[in-house]
Amino acid sequence: MGSDLRGEVAGGSVVHTAEFIVSSARLAELYECSALLRRTRVRAEEIVDEALALLTEAEGRGDDARARELREQLETARAKYCQVLNAYMVILRRINEERQEILRAQLERDQIEGLSGAA
Repeated sequence: MGSDLRGEVAGGSVVHTAEFIVSSARLAELYECSALLRRTRVRAEEIVDEALALLTEAEGRGDDARARELREQLETARAKYCQVLNAYMVILRRINEERQEILRAQLERDQIEGLSGAA
């Protein structure tokens, strides 16, 4: 015999409980990703700042060959920083969407259970 997944548990159905657990786990993973990307973003910003300082120094010394090389490296660092920043923004947007979905599901569940949702 199989279990009845539509059965009731305290506070709602097994399906709703499972969906909430999955959504919560997904949200936790997104938060972990955002923390990693936040650290990566900060480090990428530091690298851009360091590259700019090196370029400024090379230009100040009149080292044109080194300045050209550093200018290329600075542009590469800026491009990579933009990629990290865009990924960070995507994760933040996804976190917001996931949180809204959890709230929507909770409101629907409350309405099904006869609550106003304002409680």
